Amino acid sequence: MTGAKTESTTPSAPQAPGSADMPDWEKRFRAPRVSLPDWAEDAPDRSLFVSNATGTYELYAWNRTTGEQRQATDRPNGTTDGTLSPDGAWIWWFDDKDGDEFGVWRRQPFTGGADEPAVPGLAASYPAGLALARDGGTAVVGRSTDEDGTTIHLARAGADPVEIYRHRESAGVGDLSHDGSLIAIEHTEHGDAMHAALRVLRPDGSTVADLDDTKGGAEELGLEVLGFAPVDGDTRLLIGHQRRGRWEPLVWDVATGEEADLALELPGDVSAEWYPDGSGLLIAHSFEARSELFRYDLASRELTRVPTPPGTVSGATARPDGSVEYLWSSSAEPSVVRSTSGGVVLDPPGMKCPPSVPVEDVWVEGPGGRIHALIQKPAGASGPLPTVFDLHGGPTWHDSDSFASGPAAWVDHGYAVVRVNYRGSTGYGRAWTDALKHRVGLIELEDVAAVRDWAVSSGLADPDRLVLTGGSWGGYLTLLGIGTQPQAWTVGIAVVPVADYVTAYHDEMEALKAMDRTLLGGTPEEVPERFEASSPLTYVDRVKAPVYISAGVNDPRCPIRQIDNYIHRLQSLGATHEIYRYDAGHGSLVVDERIKQVALELDFAKRHLPA
Repeated sequence: MTGAKTESTTPSAPQAPGSADMPDWEKRFRAPRVSLPDWAEDAPDRSLFVSNATGTYELYAWNRTTGEQRQATDRPNGTTDGTLSPDGAWIWWFDDKDGDEFGVWRRQPFTGGADEPAVPGLAASYPAGLALARDGGTAVVGRSTDEDGTTIHLARAGADPVEIYRHRESAGVGDLSHDGSLIAIEHTEHGDAMHAALRVLRPDGSTVADLDDTKGGAEELGLEVLGFAPVDGDTRLLIGHQRRGRWEPLVWDVATGEEADLALELPGDVSAEWYPDGSGLLIAHSFEARSELFRYDLASRELTRVPTPPGTVSGATARPDGSVEYLWSSSAEPSVVRSTSGGVVLDPPGMKCPPSVPVEDVWVEGPGGRIHALIQKPAGASGPLPTVFDLHGGPTWHDSDSFASGPAAWVDHGYAVVRVNYRGSTGYGRAWTDALKHRVGLIELEDVAAVRDWAVSSGLADPDRLVLTGGSWGGYLTLLGIGTQPQAWTVGIAVVPVADYVTAYHDEMEALKAMDRTLLGGTPEEVPERFEASSPLTYVDRVKAPVYISAGVNDPRCPIRQIDNYIHRLQSLGATHEIYRYDAGHGSLVVDERIKQVALELDFAKRHLPA
């Protein structure tokens, strides 16, 4: 490809046409949608949810008794991080102003009123967990800064916050016991940011108990806090562990040290939360890109399926009446909040979201084992088709049979979409998730290459019209892929990517530095050869495909300076590329902005792929 083109502009937002004239792909972004409602422990008729009803994702208060719904936050870049106090009196929400994830907690009355600093004595930071006590005036607040590492503070009404934990490595608040006497934290004091250990503290910061599965030579094991039993005086803590090669729950009594392993024998990853009376657990089981729910009775040890349609449950909660509310979708059907008591829990008014097409499963033999890929293509289409490889972020995440407006937009424009759950993805066992250490990026791309070869040889994909794209870690793999596999891809579209790994490490938030040290085995100064081998900037002179990059100027995860370094190298090489910078952080919560970005990506592919 010859010629060079560089753009650093902010196109005006497209005007929303009437729904009759609006294409389906745009309707999917604009149609009002809601998150799974959170509810107050001691006031279950007071709920909090997220919605894009105004065109920006914001928090909404919902009084279930009266039916009243009230928009609680209103910020230019949107708000999604919030929670209710257990008594339902307050909405806590995180204010990071520029979308850079660095800010302070604020609160406002559930019934409406002015916002106020929630913990006046704490300066701005990255959030590291929050737990609110049932007394209405006590909070445990986790903070992270580049200077201090992680600190955890006990804040009581009318008193200055007191620091009860500090460590250079990353940590976070897990939960607060029902009576407020115990605080569970996750920490990585052992230096492995991807596998946490647990500690239970008293409010004065003294230690009650420790649980660390990284000891005794089991470096690859980790633990997570799932929650204290919702009963006064109950010292049982529900945790997740990886002792059998996948995430599973167990109940740890922090007072006696007793561990009750549930041994559910379900394949894939299993998480859980308490039923409100503490008698059972709501089990969420994720396996091969689908999920399902169960109730586990702690007395009888009986596992009973909670009926849900085939697809993905992306959130679920057990209500005090025993019913379960859950957020469900499939690749073909948009998300909806349902209840086992019958019907839809929240049905936002306005434009309805058009459906898309079902996903097809493909298993491909790869260098590290069988690779699971999810395929969508236009209804009735036959190959070879222009094909988009849309790589998920994380890396510890996975694509699933769930509704996604981005892939559906590509399908509407005649593309097949392939999503690969490469090594590093969750839901296929701990060994699969942990396989990418040290050869970061390169291992994932070996799996992507194997699926690409299948897509071409099967007749699905046109080898001359292949788009490699993704956001965050997927954007990183996109830039690394077009450099290390230059003959394989026709176009590269990277969204909020890592482009220069060394500069990204020095500029990113401390928690991500810790993760990079774990993945690569040290800092850029300690293992320079690994950072060089895994950095897209190393291979930029091999890039043949036209490159499109979009980036948030306030992004703390994939900072703008390292992207500029990559762009400057493309410019010096005369490579065909375009860059779009927008005023937000790691992605946008504004619907118009998201539509604009997708339109630019579609247009770039159309202009640079063969007709």
